[in-house]
Amino acid sequence: MELPGVGTPKARQASLREHNLALVARSVFGAAEPPSRAAVAAATGLTRATVGSLVDQLVAGRVVAELAPSPGQVGRPAVPLVPAPRTVVALGLEVNVDYVGVRALDLTGATVAERLDDSRGVTGAGSDPVRVLARVGDLAREVVAEVRADGMRLAGARLALPGLVDARAGFLQVAPNLGWESLAPVPLLGPLPARVEIANEANLAGLAQLPFGQFAASGHDGTTFVHVSGDVGIGAAIVLDGELYLGRHGWAGEIGHVVVDPAGPRCRCGATGCLEQLAGKDALLRGLGLDTPAPRAPRSDDGASDGLAPVLEALAAGGEAGDRARDVVARAGKALGTALSTLVNLLDLDTVLLGGVYAPLTEDLRPSLEAELRTRVLASPWERIAVRPAPVAGYAALTGGARAVLRDLVQGPSDYLESLETTRTPE
Repeated sequence: MELPGVGTPKARQASLREHNLALVARSVFGAAEPPSRAAVAAATGLTRATVGSLVDQLVAGRVVAELAPSPGQVGRPAVPLVPAPRTVVALGLEVNVDYVGVRALDLTGATVAERLDDSRGVTGAGSDPVRVLARVGDLAREVVAEVRADGMRLAGARLALPGLVDARAGFLQVAPNLGWESLAPVPLLGPLPARVEIANEANLAGLAQLPFGQFAASGHDGTTFVHVSGDVGIGAAIVLDGELYLGRHGWAGEIGHVVVDPAGPRCRCGATGCLEQLAGKDALLRGLGLDTPAPRAPRSDDGASDGLAPVLEALAAGGEAGDRARDVVARAGKALGTALSTLVNLLDLDTVLLGGVYAPLTEDLRPSLEAELRTRVLASPWERIAVRPAPVAGYAALTGGARAVLRDLVQGPSDYLESLETTRTPE
């Protein structure tokens, strides 16, 4: 008689295999140097025979690749193992206020294909979600066709959206800067040959800041920071010990709607004095007397919005224009520092990464931002808060979305390998 909750021997054996397969995959992806099978066995505590069998499965599934044996060794040469390049890819999709895009990453973290559309009217406040998401779906299908033509297989996709996202239900509650609410976005993409999930744009941009090997292999690596994504809206990703802090509903990090000045301007969310109304991209442009976006030009390689160009140009200029721009940025830094100090006091963070339009403005924002942190963070006399530009600033949510899919694959490769077997099995 089977004991309740114990399960069948076959189920236990399958569960153990899945656990060990994930352990081996994480060991390869998280290694500082390409490990051999013997090194993986030593790192995981599994027998060499078990590791050999599991590595063979990962190699056959094109998740792991073997390098040429190391020369000059006595005895049987060790075969280094690495993430397989250009075999399996994941897509990051994004709808932002002034662009949509798709990026494909392979298992090494390299970008192998992408499409971006920032033409005027493609998205924005009051845009039609049916039309915008159909455009994202078209771009995704172009990328899928390109990678498939090169022999790569799609593992999945993650769609980044600038608002409150119920990832489990696949539902967008509200995106204030788009004017969207109560929406199931994935069906509007049209048919794609893999599972698509949704997530908040700022959270995915924050995940992109983690070193790829650590990100793919596992969390809990000691990395803790807040990543602030600046654009028209402002979002934050709170990363604690290598893992996102999402909150009860997955809505944590909406720093753009922290009230900095209750008597300030009205926000699109309906409140007054929100941070994004005082320090967002539009607020910077308004401070320079530019109430409407400048004519569009191609985006820079680092993903900074072309709409920020007047601010950067004014900062580089001398005289009255330069002074005015520095004053505008200083006021934004003060507002940003005020909001961040609350977050730091609550969560005991010591690193702030500035992404999006803030990345190229970091040095100009720093004096007023850090002054607020020193004044308002209780622990500041004993612990300095580091403020740095984000290491991944160019369309970071696209990178983070694809990485999230790849991490799921590495942390649970059994599902992916079983999907391969299903597609190979005749009807």
